[in-house]
Amino acid sequence: MSPQLAPKHFPRSFLKLLVAGFLLVALPLAMALMFSALNTERLAQQAQNAVFNAAQAARASRSLVNRISSIERIAHQYIVLADPELIADYARVRKSFRVVSIELSRLPLDADQVAALNRTIDQEQKLHDLLVAPAGGKLDAKLVRSSAGDLAESAYEVLAISYVIADREVERLRTSAELVRERMSLLLIVTLALAMAIALILTRIIARPIRELDAAIRQLGSADFTRPIRVTGPDDLQYLGERLDWLRRRLTELEAQKNRFLRHISHELKTPLTALREGAELLHDEVGGPLAPQQKKVVAILRENSVKLQRMIEDLLDYQRALHAAATLERQPVRLEILLREVADAHALEAQAKRQTVELIVPPASIEADGEKLRTVFDNLVGNALKFTPEGGRISIALTEDAESVSVAVCDTGPGVPADERRSIFDTFFRGRAQGQGRVEGSGLGLAIAREFVQAHGGTIGVASDSSGSRFSVVLPRHAGGAA
Repeated sequence: MSPQLAPKHFPRSFLKLLVAGFLLVALPLAMALMFSALNTERLAQQAQNAVFNAAQAARASRSLVNRISSIERIAHQYIVLADPELIADYARVRKSFRVVSIELSRLPLDADQVAALNRTIDQEQKLHDLLVAPAGGKLDAKLVRSSAGDLAESAYEVLAISYVIADREVERLRTSAELVRERMSLLLIVTLALAMAIALILTRIIARPIRELDAAIRQLGSADFTRPIRVTGPDDLQYLGERLDWLRRRLTELEAQKNRFLRHISHELKTPLTALREGAELLHDEVGGPLAPQQKKVVAILRENSVKLQRMIEDLLDYQRALHAAATLERQPVRLEILLREVADAHALEAQAKRQTVELIVPPASIEADGEKLRTVFDNLVGNALKFTPEGGRISIALTEDAESVSVAVCDTGPGVPADERRSIFDTFFRGRAQGQGRVEGSGLGLAIAREFVQAHGGTIGVASDSSGSRFSVVLPRHAGGAA
């Protein structure tokens, strides 16, 4: 993560950082939920109002139609009977008609509906004037019947008002629901995108100190003690980074102490050993006078063991350097068949001197590895095979591969490795009983170094053996971090 994205202030603990991250991710979701609840409540209120308006319109329209029917019936009766009581009944019905008309006019009507209601009211007023105060004082029955008929026909327009209001409210409710659905869909998309963006940023912020811890552990594991370790983030992770840096400094001190010890011990051992070797050489050269045959044997033993001791000291130092080198691989593409041919060529003179045959079965194969360290591995294996194979024997080097790994087998026709020694043959300073022609000496470090280098590459090394010889197998992953 770039430094610009790193927050300057972290919560004091990793747990608080996780909680804060969860709350930040949940915030847009909670806001979306609140918005959805608000819109749902608003839609429900609108639906309630629509139902109320439709019910009011239906009730008022039916009531007004009933009043119009009563007015029409009273008008026809008055024409026939001319009973003043009918006028009183008309007045009561008309009063109710006016109340219902006012109630209906208060509903959300459009212009056409208002015009239809006003026409109905005007027609009722005209019929009232014809009945109560006829022109010239004489009731015009024909005109009254016509006016009552017009009022009855307007009743259908009044009744249609309720249907129109119900349809309009349903349409308005459907439009509102569609709008809310579109808004909710858009809100869902925006909210999810925002939550994902916040989650991604928080993931990078939270993962950064973990990556730094992982890098620090890998740094220590690769024996790189030169770079300071610093972990950003909450206090507890910063404290862990400080402890890792303390461990780095402590390992640096221990590494320096070990190197000093090895230098000092090698110097302290080499000084008396040099004097011992020089004394043995002087005795061997009979500088101090002639030696008896028995004395010469003693001097020869001194010379041989002083040389062996010096070689063991040098091998020990080489092994320590090899362990340090195994922790720091310089990986690059390696043509394995070329490397194996070069190793075989390096031992060609030794094989020729013992009349041994070296067979190569190495098809082209490339891997990501440290070429020099692999050269050391195969040089040790081929050298051991030549050492333990008798004169006239055969050594074969075979390379095979698959999609994930490559395998190299070094086989010889020597005495083989006893079953009880196969577990220990790669241990430091182990020297087995199996011998080639004559006594074969070694420090017991070559195979130990080979194992360290192979394991550093993520590979495996093993041995199979019988009375007809040994077979050492090395399996290496093709790429760094692959599993062999």
